Amino acid sequence: MINAFPRFLLAFSAIILLVGGVMHASVFGKTVAAVATSNLPPFYGNSLKGLWLIDAATLITLAIVFGLLAARPALVDKSVIILLAIIPAATACFLSKYIGNFRPAHMLLTAAAAAAGGALLLR
Repeated sequence: MINAFPRFLLAFSAIILLVGGVMHASVFGKTVAAVATSNLPPFYGNSLKGLWLIDAATLITLAIVFGLLAARPALVDKSVIILLAIIPAATACFLSKYIGNFRPAHMLLTAAAAAAGGALLLR
């Protein structure tokens, strides 16, 4: 029998990551407009656009994985979940370093902590 609280933590992490990924993708048009009005060389402007969508895709993919693991936690070992939780944790660290006090970084850190906590509490 699987305890419900670790599954809740994994689902909570999935929801945070899904919301973040959808929000990130939804403002892609603003990123394109900002790049168009900037004096960035095309390589850097196109890189920013690609990285913007890559980040959204990563968040949504992790949300799907954590959601699946919330439903079926026996699919992987808890160490794999902890390794996956490093992705949003590392992203949060970089956001904090280069942007500072930034709400999305806190959301990512919360999602990472919830996923890692859920993994550690799994039997």
